[in-house]
Parts: sequence; structure tokens; C-alpha cells
Amino acid sequence: MKKLGSYQLSLKEYKNIFQILYKPLCLFSNTYVESLEASKDIVQDVFIKIWEDKVEFQSEACIKSYLYTAVKNKSLDYLKSKRYKSTDYFSSKKMEDLKTDAFFMREVVVLETSVIIEKAINTLPNKCAQIIRLSAKNFTNPEIADRLNISINTVKAQKKIAYKRLKPLLKEHFILIAVFFT
Repeated sequence: MKKLGSYQLSLKEYKNIFQILYKPLCLFSNTYVESLEASKDIVQDVFIKIWEDKVEFQSEACIKSYLYTAVKNKSLDYLKSKRYKSTDYFSSKKMEDLKTDAFFMREVVVLETSVIIEKAINTLPNKCAQIIRLSAKNFTNPEIADRLNISINTVKAQKKIAYKRLKPLLKEHFILIAVFFT
């Protein structure tokens, strides 16, 4: 890959980036438009545009930043559109809040953090991962035990195993995760 000058994605790189970033970008767009279907359309439109226009990037690192910014702008355009305005009321104050850099950065951090955490959880044994996901959704130990048809002691033991395994995996992302949960 070129590091200097302009850089255009090969078909293989384009497909790889699409596979990696499609879902996170849809979730990111959804924080603006609050419609998963509209979010999917927005993200697809952005990917189609960069392919059709043969958008060139200064480096590989610029691609992710470009995509998040493009999805944000396309989401805001969607909210301003006549079609959206005719079906939903969106206050101008709310619209201004969505345009701020603070909102944009907060949503990117939340999304990136959730991707990091999900990757770490995916390394856990299946039952452990299920328990941690339910715990993250604020289920209590008795609720988790009831839902998974296991004992509360099993829930506690599995959580202990999960935390022990997740701690070294997430250690380098501690600050990002701390921001996410505050």
C-alpha cells in the first residue's frame, strides 16, 4: 500500500473495509437518524459513492475517518430532507446538537469501544459470553440464571472467569472504556 500521495482502494481492500465497517457505520448513522433501515441505506450510499467516484485517500488511515465523516454528513442530510421532515418532527435544537463535534466524537468513541469490547467477549467460551452480554444489559445475576436456566453460583463463577480473561485483553483500551462507561 502507498503511504504518500493519493491512494485508491483495490476491489479486495474495498470489500474488506465494507465487511469490517458496515455494521459499525450503520449503528453510528442510527444514532442520528434513529432508523436502522434508513441507516443501512445511508451507509450503502456512502460506500457506493466512494467506489463509483473512485475516491482517493492520502493514506489507509484516512479511510476510516472519511467514512465516519461521510456517514455523519449523509445522516444529517437525511434529517434535513423533505421526506424525513414530512414524516417526523425534529427540533432545530436537536438538529444543532447532532451537528456538533462533541456529539460526533462521543458517538465514534462509543461505537469504537463497543467494537473492541465485543471482539474481546467473542474470545470467551459461549456461556461466559452470554452471561457477560446479559450483565452488560443490566440483567441481575438471578435474572441471568433464570433466563439461561442455570444456578446463580454458575453465573457468578462464569462472570469471574470472564472478567479474569477480559482484563488482559482490554487493559490497553482502559481509558477508552472508562470514557465509554462514564
